Amino acid sequence: MKLQQLRYALEVYRHNLNVSEAAEALFTSQPGISKQIRLLEEELGIQIFIRSGKRVVSVSQPGKAVLEISERILRDVQNIKNIGSEFTDHDSGSLTVAATHTQARYILPAVVAAFVKRYPKVNLTVKQGSPSAVAQMVGNNEADLAIITESVEIHPELRKLPCGEWGHAVIVPHDHPLLECRNPLKIEDLATFPLIMHEFGFHPQSNIARAFQKARLPLPEKMLSADDTDVLKTYVKLGLGVGIIEKIAYDPTIDADLQLVDAGHLFDASPIWVAVRADTYLRGYAYDFINMFAPKLTRETIDRMLYAPIEEDFSI
Repeated sequence: MKLQQLRYALEVYRHNLNVSEAAEALFTSQPGISKQIRLLEEELGIQIFIRSGKRVVSVSQPGKAVLEISERILRDVQNIKNIGSEFTDHDSGSLTVAATHTQARYILPAVVAAFVKRYPKVNLTVKQGSPSAVAQMVGNNEADLAIITESVEIHPELRKLPCGEWGHAVIVPHDHPLLECRNPLKIEDLATFPLIMHEFGFHPQSNIARAFQKARLPLPEKMLSADDTDVLKTYVKLGLGVGIIEKIAYDPTIDADLQLVDAGHLFDASPIWVAVRADTYLRGYAYDFINMFAPKLTRETIDRMLYAPIEEDFSI
C-alpha cells in the first residue's frame, strides 16, 4: 500500500468521482490513477469504488471507511512535514486562507499586505466563497483556515476562534423613497421593497430572516442575490431593489452614488470567526496571520481554543 494510492483514491472522491478531473488536479494521467486504485483494491480485497463500465458511479460501504482513514493518514503526513519545516525553514511555505468576498475585499487587504511584507517567502493564497463553502474548504483540507461571518452548519472537525462581529446596513440610491423612512428605519419599511442581499441572508436561520419573523412579517420574496458585495451594489445602483450589506463593505468614496442607512438596530450583529481544523499542525506564520487579523488571538489563546476539552468545544 502506497500513500500515492490513497491520495489518488481520495482525489477521485473529492472531484465527484470524476477520474479525469482528479488526474488534471494531480498533474498525472487518468490511466495511471485508475491502475493505482485497482492495485489498492486488489491488495485490500474490496472495491472502493463501484463502476458502471469505465465510469465510477459511487463509493462502496467499505470504500467510505477507507477514504475516511486515508484522509486522516494524509493529513497526519502533512502535519509531520509541517513540523519538520517549522524547524528547518520556519519563514517559508504556503498558507491558504478561505474567506467570503466581503472579508477578502474590504478587510483582508491590509492584513495580507502586512503578512506578505513579514513573510515574503510564504506562498499565500486567498480563496473566496459563501460562509458554508469556506468552512467546507477547511474541512476538506483545501484551505488552512477560514474567515466566517455567519453561523453555518456544524463541522465537527473544525474549531472556531471568535474575532468580533459586524453589523448590517441598507444601501439605496440617493433619490430612493426609503430615505424618507430612515428616522429611524423600521423593519416594516423594508418589507415594502424588494431586497437584494447575499444568498445566506434568505436562509430561514439568518439574522435578517429572524428579524422579519420576530416582527411577524414574511421575508420579502427573493428577486436577486449575490455572493459578491460589489455586484450587489451594482444591482442597487440600477434601481433593482434595496441592498442589505455588511456595514464594513461601504466605502464613502467608492460608493458616493449610494446612500448608507444604518440597520444595526434592526438585525442582530453577525459573529466573525476564524475556523481551523483541530487536528492540523499550524505553522508559526499561520498563527501570525490569525493574530494580524484578530490581535486578541495570540498563539497561547489559539492553542487553548484549539485543544480545549470537548465540554469547552468551539466547533462549528
